[in-house]
Amino acid sequence: MVTEEFPFDEVTLVFKVAGKMFSLTGLDGDFSINLKCDPEKAIQLREHHPSVQPGYHMNKKHWNTVMVDGSVSDKLLEEWIDHSYDLVVAGLPKKLREELKKV
Repeated sequence: MVTEEFPFDEVTLVFKVAGKMFSLTGLDGDFSINLKCDPEKAIQLREHHPSVQPGYHMNKKHWNTVMVDGSVSDKLLEEWIDHSYDLVVAGLPKKLREELKKV
């Protein structure tokens, strides 16, 4: 189950699963999204997609900022969001992971 919150301010929308953040975006200015990413994959994405940068205000090893400017397909962006979600779920205790499967 995914929740949406504004824990930092009124313009930074954070998406969480089981209370853990897997994505956030600013609702002001240029549209970008921060996504958790496997460290090796994060580097590959940055090398192949100019719109993918190290995570702004995040741990740059584990987070990417993706500028949503049309240079990346919606399908690819959805895959990266799913990857972020899956990474966070994989780090949850087994009991929580099992509960999420039931939802």
